[in-house]
Amino acid sequence: MRLDEPSWWYGDASAGLAASVLSPVGAMYGSVARMLYKRSTPYRSRLPVICIGNFTAGGTGKTPLAIHVCNHLKEAGHEPVALTRGYGGSLEGPYWVNAGSDSAHNVGDETLLLARVTPTQLARDRQKGARAIETGPHPATVIVMDDGLQNARLAKDLSIALVDGVRGIGNGMVIPAGPLRAPLDFQLELTDAVVVNEPVPGAGDRIAEWLRRHFNGPVLRASTVPSEDAGWLKGLRVVAWAGIGAPQRFFSTLAHLGAEVIEAVAFRDHQSVQEADAERLLAQAEWHDATLVTTEKDYARMRGASGQPGRLAETSRVLPIRLKFDAADAVRLASLLDAALTRQHA
Repeated sequence: MRLDEPSWWYGDASAGLAASVLSPVGAMYGSVARMLYKRSTPYRSRLPVICIGNFTAGGTGKTPLAIHVCNHLKEAGHEPVALTRGYGGSLEGPYWVNAGSDSAHNVGDETLLLARVTPTQLARDRQKGARAIETGPHPATVIVMDDGLQNARLAKDLSIALVDGVRGIGNGMVIPAGPLRAPLDFQLELTDAVVVNEPVPGAGDRIAEWLRRHFNGPVLRASTVPSEDAGWLKGLRVVAWAGIGAPQRFFSTLAHLGAEVIEAVAFRDHQSVQEADAERLLAQAEWHDATLVTTEKDYARMRGASGQPGRLAETSRVLPIRLKFDAADAVRLASLLDAALTRQHA
């Protein structure tokens, strides 16, 4: 569980009273979210827009799925441009991201990962971002929007919601009583397909079955796998650290790959590691005679840091990951993408 998430969000029965007390606030928050969405007039881009979002606050793997979609589109001959709000960065945009020179402080860590794969436009206002993409200078045939399922500023041609295969939608309540960004029935109306993201194959059986009973659209499944050879992890003693939405998913992946996880240290999502924390991690690794291992996202955020955080980044090994679909679901996803592009063009 993320350090900034209340325990009652994901099924701690002992904290049920807190969720009940906060449920009226959550209901009000959800009503406002629904009202604002329905009152908005979205901008219809001349380019097809594919949105990768989620139902809950926090990480479910949206950026890896956005990268997967961008790579698929490029292989199919399209020219995708990613559109992101640059969460965690200081820039509002519209701004074309430079993966080589921009820092996570300015554009956000996930933005840097996207920009390594495809041209990326940062814009807090998605409508302005879409217009900037249309203007160029990068050629574009499709916009891949990272996050924004609940954002009504930009019309979408395909909306895919990602769900954590272990945590699901938690207690089913709206922020602050639960993790949902808006009432689930309303969010399902905005969704064309759901992808269940599993740390290992089969871990999302229960969640996938529940979704198939409550959602009429396609429910696909993907698992987190290394994007390159990870044989070096087999039998390796590691001190793992991560500041992502669901760090336990990363720790589980390391264990599944054969690593001996001696320590697993979680930070808040997008949190930069400070001097004392970095020094502590370095000392733990030395004490246990273990290797420090982290995520691509954390490395992108810490790259170029000075002092102990910089030493931590230089010392840690990175496990790059990607999403993998089985053959049938890969074909279904490709069909959804093709249909969205064809429909918008028509």
